[in-house]
Amino acid sequence: MRKHASVFAVLALLLAVVPLRAQAPAVSQSELAAIHQIREEGFDPKTSKVMEIISYLSDVYGPRLTNSPDIKEAANWTTEQMKQWQLSNVHLEPWGPFGRGWSNERTSVQVLSPRPFPLIAYAKAWTPGTNGPVTADAVFAPLTKDEDFAKFKGQLKGKFVLTEPIPESPERFDPQAHRYTDAELAELSTQPVPGARNDLEERIAHFRAMRAFQLKVQQFLVDEGAAVWVEPSRGDDGTVFVQQGGGRDKEKDPPAPTRIAVANENYGRIARMLEKKVPITMFADIQNKFYDDDLNSFNIVGEIPSSDKTKADQIVMLGGHFDSWQSGTGATDNGAGSAVMLEAIRILKASGLKMRRTVRIALWTGEEQGLLGSRAYIKQHFGDPNAEDPATHLIKITPEQAKLDAYYNVDNGTGKIRGVYLQGNEMVAPIFNAWMVPFHDLGMTNLSIRNTGGTDHLSFDAVGLPGFQFIQDPLDYDTRTHHSNMDVYERIQEPDMKQMAVIVASFVYLTANRDEMIPRKPLPKPVPVRNFP
Repeated sequence: MRKHASVFAVLALLLAVVPLRAQAPAVSQSELAAIHQIREEGFDPKTSKVMEIISYLSDVYGPRLTNSPDIKEAANWTTEQMKQWQLSNVHLEPWGPFGRGWSNERTSVQVLSPRPFPLIAYAKAWTPGTNGPVTADAVFAPLTKDEDFAKFKGQLKGKFVLTEPIPESPERFDPQAHRYTDAELAELSTQPVPGARNDLEERIAHFRAMRAFQLKVQQFLVDEGAAVWVEPSRGDDGTVFVQQGGGRDKEKDPPAPTRIAVANENYGRIARMLEKKVPITMFADIQNKFYDDDLNSFNIVGEIPSSDKTKADQIVMLGGHFDSWQSGTGATDNGAGSAVMLEAIRILKASGLKMRRTVRIALWTGEEQGLLGSRAYIKQHFGDPNAEDPATHLIKITPEQAKLDAYYNVDNGTGKIRGVYLQGNEMVAPIFNAWMVPFHDLGMTNLSIRNTGGTDHLSFDAVGLPGFQFIQDPLDYDTRTHHSNMDVYERIQEPDMKQMAVIVASFVYLTANRDEMIPRKPLPKPVPVRNFP
């Protein structure tokens, strides 16, 4: 008997003993049989492929910065896998323009004197390199307000410039990784307190002010002729969080100096020595490349065709973003989500289960720069959340919009699924409550009426489509791996990855075979570009 051969009996028992909420449609015996097949395929170590997929995406082809050579090679590998699994309509769907490609070929940074020590340092994306090895003095020049520029004018030419105050490094007595407690899940299931996060305009204004000042610092360092802009990471214990430091459009974006993020422990040591008037000489050899041959990017698409001609034009989608930042290998953000979705559609294909609607996977690029890939896809296929239909005064949609049933997204790291964010769609609650029952034994028990942000389901929600992000255990995603050099394969949790793939495959299967499409919220009115999503 295979390891999970008793699962079917467990599922049947769960249906008998776990009460459902009012009017929740029951999961049928045939659906339970299908879920049993999905669990068998997804959990069996002989058939599961999810860890192999994430290793290729992160170890072999990571990181996957949008428009880099790495992401293009990763996409080629992924489409070949999808074809080997005999998916249909496998292709790269272009969108753009995005901007120049960029890659880091070498980052070597260290202190040479008064005594040498290496630095944990990473180049910021879309910044230039040093054009060969550079050796120069370091200057501690905190630039936190406009008055600071005059203080350091004429002193930074050819220097390694530290522009931030020394970061704090508080002692940590609590673990940085955790799973949701029952109390936390219960709190997520409640309506949010009215007005609790009614500070959007304030946060937008704060971000814009910070961005504007950073551009002033950038231009000042370029004008002064600084050799390298040195910044501390917000992490600690050698974890370095690294994102973008330059522009993708060479015609419109202002010039940037060579720019690196270093571990805050390294940064603090250098800054404290400079405060003591100890001269420091640093060395850097940073090789960054720009690619101007193709300014467009792409999304990765593949399908399992419908088995029911009457519903073949209706689509159930699953996906996540494929791109990452450059300091780690993009394992938890979002190689994990991409691998889970690829494994989910592989499971559905390998199981041979018939699905009445077409199932389509889409893996997005440009998410880290503002959900660009999924936004472009939505505009190409379903509608424009920023354009008004003059007849209805609601958003302008396409005929395809009526044919998209639902979209499921994974993009919160490697933690197992605990439920679903409903994005305010209360009509879905009875359906999902019933569908979760077979997974109570795997820890999936909760629905949250709340919205959750920052990922590609928002692009679907913005044009009135049912788009859902799963609730996942946070683990150390926000504290350690998200956009950091610790975003690597070793942070991936295999049992959680298998659990996610099985649940996603099951929800997609149940959606694809439901008589009716998933209920929708009313079409929204157009929103200003800056508020979407």
